[in-house]
Amino acid sequence: MKNIFLPIVAAISLFVIMPPVSQAATDNKVPLKVGFITVGPKTDWGYNYAHEQGRIYMQSHMPKQIETEIVENVPESAEAERVMEKMIARGARLIFSTSYGHYEPALRVAARHPDVVFEQCGRVEKDTKNLATYFAKQYQPMYVSGMVSGKMTKTNNIGFIAAHPVPQVLQNVNAFTLGARSVNDKVKVHVVWTNSWSDPPKEAEAAKGLIDTGCDILTMHLDSPITVVQTAEKNGIYSVGYHTDLNKFAPKGWLTGEAWDWGPLYVKIANTVINHSFKPGNYRYAMNDGYTKLSSFGKVVPKSVQQEALALEKKIEKGEYVVFQGPLKDRNGKQLLAAGQKPTLDFIESMNWVVPGVEGSLTAK
Repeated sequence: MKNIFLPIVAAISLFVIMPPVSQAATDNKVPLKVGFITVGPKTDWGYNYAHEQGRIYMQSHMPKQIETEIVENVPESAEAERVMEKMIARGARLIFSTSYGHYEPALRVAARHPDVVFEQCGRVEKDTKNLATYFAKQYQPMYVSGMVSGKMTKTNNIGFIAAHPVPQVLQNVNAFTLGARSVNDKVKVHVVWTNSWSDPPKEAEAAKGLIDTGCDILTMHLDSPITVVQTAEKNGIYSVGYHTDLNKFAPKGWLTGEAWDWGPLYVKIANTVINHSFKPGNYRYAMNDGYTKLSSFGKVVPKSVQQEALALEKKIEKGEYVVFQGPLKDRNGKQLLAAGQKPTLDFIESMNWVVPGVEGSLTAK
């Protein structure tokens, strides 16, 4: 993936009904073969692990209807095309391309195989009959996690270690910061870019650097959060997770975080292919859909803060509070949304700015 922000033109909440993919490709008399590609190892206790758990859930809940396979460590390059082509040659008729940079290879393979369904995690599809995108509003639990952090910090300095300044990452940086500053306007969130979805040595170095500058909470948007969480724990400070619940790895300093639960969605998607009801489009799911959620609270979080966080979670789930709702300005004072204005899919998926309270360059170095 190029380490620059990639503008995205989004189709907003309008799904064009297309003819279903070839019924010969999804003959109900034989199991549907499903392939997954991940950019990293399925054992990373993070992004790729979460997709693997979703695959396992789907296979266990549809044992006679599907057969699955997963190929790990697939680069965001032409190699992704070659892996998907091999899956199709082995009979795959539903493929999940799970990493941000797998999108362009998936588009090219989808164009060559109109009878195969592709599901891209994140990004925005471009009028493709046999490809849909899916994601959950992960920034909602990250906003709540930010609120908890704003209550818990003593130094008012929080470190955020991030991979690339692309919209999905900036959504979390901004939501977390807004959540923290909603209860503590003195909070500053210091962002360090690693320029990689997974680079444990660089992540550990960034974590130690942020701790040395006075950050007493660390969070992240990386494929594997475990290095940052364990570094925080070893140095006696708090941590907020992402992708999976890592409470057991940081028993003293864990606060909360965001966690995925892809399994039920993967069952739902597989059934649309089996029963020929698949439709292309850009599907985004909120916390109340259950695919993204708030992680458990660590024992250091006071009950009063937990109750406040759970009350905020319920407000978001009920639509009583909207993350990124106006009035909203970037850190340079430019108005982004007027008072009461709600964000559109295009607004969210083309995010290339940061809110007040975010410290550090917007461009990865």
